[in-house]
Amino acid sequence: MGNPHILVIPYPEQGHIIPLLELSHCLASYGFKITFVNTQHNEERIRNASGLKVKGDTEDLIHLVSFSDGLESGEDRFKPGKRSETFLRLMPGKIEEFIERINASDSDKISCILADQTIGWALELAEKKGIKRAAFCSAAAAMLVQGFSIPKLIEDGIIDKEGTPVKMQTIMLSPTMPAINTAQLLMNLSLEHSTCLHTSFQ
Repeated sequence: MGNPHILVIPYPEQGHIIPLLELSHCLASYGFKITFVNTQHNEERIRNASGLKVKGDTEDLIHLVSFSDGLESGEDRFKPGKRSETFLRLMPGKIEEFIERINASDSDKISCILADQTIGWALELAEKKGIKRAAFCSAAAAMLVQGFSIPKLIEDGIIDKEGTPVKMQTIMLSPTMPAINTAQLLMNLSLEHSTCLHTSFQ
């Protein structure tokens, strides 16, 4: 039996890709085989960034694969929501086909899917395929708490179903965390990111 094979799927933004790539290097140093999935656009950026190249002792255990993000070269990839929409529309099918192709072989079957916690479809796909799964949060713990608090914040009338604060007030998300003003909730800071988080908890 070979090394355990982990399929790593980051959300296609730099702040999500880099931490998962660093974790992949760490896992590879323990002998795990890593297949790191990315969009072609982001993989090219990784390969051009010297600090992010796969190198050293883990080089043979990390394999970068990429798929088209569905956007033409002239399209604005930085328009809010653009990459998220195409990623959600195209990637689930491409990843499922990729898993089926890999797992049809006698060796190197994918034994675990490690996905960014914002892309729930990847974790659902793992369950569907009978593959172990793990979610990774690249953000600070306080942001994760905010994300998990969304249903209760809606239920308590602190934010509406769109994530907008009903009124500006100071709240406590946890007894062990400092108080926070609703104007500072993550859904107010990044529309695209908050939409992704909100969708994850519906």
